[in-house]
Amino acid sequence: MTQQEKKPAKDSTHISLFLCGDIMTGRGIDQVLPHPSDPRIYEPYMSSATGYVELAEIANGPIPKPVEYSYIWGDALTELERMAPDVRIINLETAVTTSNDFWPGKGINYRMHPKNIPCITAAKIDCCVLANNHVLDWGYSGLEETLNTLQSAHLKVCGAGENIKTAQAPAVVEVQEKGRVIIFSFGLECSGIDQEWAATPKKPGVNFLADLSEKTVRAISKRVGEVKQQNDIVVASLHWGGNWGYSLPERHITFAHNLIDEAGIDVIHGHSSHHPRAIEVYKGKPIIYGCGDLINDYEGISGYESFRDDLAVMYFVTVNVSTGRLVNFQMIPTQIKRFKVNSASRDDARWLADVLDREGKRRGTSVQLNKDNSMTLQWN
Repeated sequence: MTQQEKKPAKDSTHISLFLCGDIMTGRGIDQVLPHPSDPRIYEPYMSSATGYVELAEIANGPIPKPVEYSYIWGDALTELERMAPDVRIINLETAVTTSNDFWPGKGINYRMHPKNIPCITAAKIDCCVLANNHVLDWGYSGLEETLNTLQSAHLKVCGAGENIKTAQAPAVVEVQEKGRVIIFSFGLECSGIDQEWAATPKKPGVNFLADLSEKTVRAISKRVGEVKQQNDIVVASLHWGGNWGYSLPERHITFAHNLIDEAGIDVIHGHSSHHPRAIEVYKGKPIIYGCGDLINDYEGISGYESFRDDLAVMYFVTVNVSTGRLVNFQMIPTQIKRFKVNSASRDDARWLADVLDREGKRRGTSVQLNKDNSMTLQWN
C-alpha cells in the first residue's frame, strides 16, 4: 500500500477539497426551515411535503420547528472546521424557487424556498453542482430563480444555465497562494435526468451527456484545455447511475479512466446513489463512483434498509497542485437523524468502513477505520 504523505494541512503545494453527494434540502427539510415553501407536491406517494416531516418524527422523534439554518449540518460543521478544506463542493439536489410550475409526470418534485438559502451558506459552501435530476423539478422559471438565488448568495455554480454555453461553463474557485480548483458538472440519463432537460443554444437546462463515447471525452478535453493552467486542479462532478446497488457499469469505469487519461481531469466526484459506492485511485487520481446522500428527508421511508441510506460520508481529498495526484484521502462517517448530520456511532462507522473496504478491493483500494471513527483510504 502507498502510505499517504504526512504534510501540514496548509502546505502550499497541496489543495484540499470537501466533497459530498446529494444535499437534498427541498421537500421535508424545506418545511422545517424558517421559510417553508407551499407544501403542495405532486407525488403518487404524498401530496404534502409535511408528510415527510411526520415520517421522520415518527421514526426518530420531534424536530424543533423552525430550525436554525445551520441545524441541518449538525456535526458536519465541527468536522468542516477541524479539517479546514480549501474548497467545499456539494451536489445541490433541489430547485431553489417559489415557482409552482412543477414538471408534469416527474413523480418527485424537490423545492426549497429561496429565503432558506442561508442553510447552504451556513456551511461556507463554495460551489454547488447542478447537473442533476431535480434542478428542473419546478420548470424553467424555477431553474432561472435557482440560478439567480445562488448567484445572489455568492455561491459558484456549474452544470446548469440559461443556454448550453453557460451550462457547460465550469466554476472556478481561487485558492490563495496555491492555485485554482475548476469544477465541471455533467448529468447522465441513467441518473434520471430527462433528455428534454438538456440545455441547447436557445434553451435553458443542464449540461447533459448523451453518451460516454470517445467523441464526448474529446469534447470535454477541449473545454478543459481552454481553461486549465499550471497549478489548477480540475474536478469532474458526475450525476450518474441508479439510486441503489453497488455494481459499477463497465462503461462508467472506462469513461472515468478516459477523463483522467485524455481530458486532464484530476478528481472525479460521482453522485446519484443514495448510499456510498466504491472508491478507486487510477494513476494517482481519485474516483468516487458514488458519494451517497449527506442530507435528505428519507427518514421513516422503508424499502432499502439493507443499504443503510441513513449513513453517509464526508470526503476530504488532498491533492498535489503541481501534479494533481492524490496525497491524502480522509472520510468522516455520519448518520442522518431528525433532518441533520450526526456523528456516526462506532458500530455504524465500522459498518461503513467494511462496505467501502469490500467494494474498494475490487478497484484496488482499502479503508482503515481509525480510533476517532474517521476513515483513511489506502491504495495500491
